[in-house]
Amino acid sequence: MAQHRRKYSPEFREEAVKMVIDGPRPIVVVAKELGILEDTLGSWVNTYRREHVSEEPPLSIHERARLRELEREVRDLRMKAEFLGKAAAFFAQEYR
Repeated sequence: MAQHRRKYSPEFREEAVKMVIDGPRPIVVVAKELGILEDTLGSWVNTYRREHVSEEPPLSIHERARLRELEREVRDLRMKAEFLGKAAAFFAQEYR
């Protein structure tokens, strides 16, 4: 069976993308409301973001501080996970 591909107008695409970009709703919710596939809307949003990178507002001082804090936390958690993995391997060999 041949599938029928729907064509969407540029205006429709732009409005759908704006609903995701400007609002707090995720792609899944907006796609369901509009009756389109999540993957389709997701690709439109990704394309929009690639084309409009310079339009994103710069991070505020608070956002930058939070980003640094989260990066530090990720680094610490990765080190702990690595240590625990090595410790588990050591004790696994010890009891053989």
